[in-house]
Amino acid sequence: MATWLLSCNPKKFDLDGHRRDGHVLDSWTVVRFVGEVAAGDEFVLWVGGQNAGVVAYGHFTGAAEYGQPDLRYWAEDPGPRHFVPLVVDRWLDLRVPKQRLFDDPRMANATIKKQPFAGSPHRLTDEEWRAVRDAIDVSEGADPDWDLVPGDEIRRVDLHAQYGGSSQNGISPCGTSDNILIFTAASSGHQHGYFDTWNEDGTFHYTGEGQTGNQKMIRGNRAILEHSQTGKRLRLFDGARGTVRYLGEWTLDAEEPYTEDEAPATGGGGLRKVIRFHMVPIKATITAPEVKIGQDYVAPDETVAPAPVVPSTPDPDLVGRNLSTHRRLQNLLAAEAQSRGYVALSPDVSDPDFDLAWQTDEGRLTVCEVKSLTPSNEARQLRAGLGQVLDYQDQLRERAPEISAVLWVEREPSERRWIDLCQRVGVTLAWPGEEESAFRASEPDIHG
Repeated sequence: MATWLLSCNPKKFDLDGHRRDGHVLDSWTVVRFVGEVAAGDEFVLWVGGQNAGVVAYGHFTGAAEYGQPDLRYWAEDPGPRHFVPLVVDRWLDLRVPKQRLFDDPRMANATIKKQPFAGSPHRLTDEEWRAVRDAIDVSEGADPDWDLVPGDEIRRVDLHAQYGGSSQNGISPCGTSDNILIFTAASSGHQHGYFDTWNEDGTFHYTGEGQTGNQKMIRGNRAILEHSQTGKRLRLFDGARGTVRYLGEWTLDAEEPYTEDEAPATGGGGLRKVIRFHMVPIKATITAPEVKIGQDYVAPDETVAPAPVVPSTPDPDLVGRNLSTHRRLQNLLAAEAQSRGYVALSPDVSDPDFDLAWQTDEGRLTVCEVKSLTPSNEARQLRAGLGQVLDYQDQLRERAPEISAVLWVEREPSERRWIDLCQRVGVTLAWPGEEESAFRASEPDIHG
């Protein structure tokens, strides 16, 4: 079985069109080795240009034929030519950058390096194929050169000494490693009009760089936007100076990577346009036991103006009537916890995005997810809420050895099975009027 590297010019070929159409390439034109390409051969897909590198891998499903390729994916008609049928097994979330491959001594004699403008495909030796696959494994898995785990603290000067990048910027692309270091700090950011927000669906909106005037998609902002094309990982840190805390690896929302908003310039100047990157966590679970959980409870505003439901809304609780009800339920439960002598908590930047938690003087923690219920969304809300609170409990388990979980809903579910299901997995399901059940979960099990 032979292995190949297929190259394409992004100016002539609509790569995104293939990704949108179900992750399958119907065919690929070939001008060399026509008689040697066979069904079952494996390939990697190489894109040229400024951000050249490997973007996918797959296998051929037949031998080369002569005919007209699919014109939907071409900027202009290439005319009849030889093509090979194939399937993409995976599109990479992070491109394998050209330099990472070319720095590998096993690729020293590869034709894509020595003859980049030669026809496609490029045959790979066994050694070259292993080099490419090793580089793909790095892009798909953990970076072996990255030593920090979420929750670790490090002096910023040491961080840059190890991984590169500027110690002066909030967005710091690294020249000596495949990382973009991003720093968020409310205490210093607000004076420059940087209002980063942690959202109720677990995502993070990060304000781009540029302290005066309208922000532009250049320098650090462009580096974030193009991070998957350049093969750079987004590494988020809490703090801007001195010692900072690693908050994990993030990526951009594929559907809406950023929006534009308005914010004041440095020192409280006039409003200007700012870029708000929509960031989604990849590997951001903090397990360091010494990292404190939560902050003093922050009551959300219950007087929420209804917002229209849009197809991309991830959680029915985040719009209109449901959002107002959700916040009212949450605030009332927090007040009840405080009246019983517990410490009510909201999530801090180091925590998963639970709605509410409370803690005893002895340190026992209860994490809670709150859900509004209507007849039309009851099953979906209960299913989602149960999954969320179990996830929060699991993420916090190493930081809070004694932790219980409560799913607090607007009313008693119409089906008894939800109560039994929650009980079987160790979650207390309760609602207004059943406060004793909710807070009983916080007490030690004298029979344990």
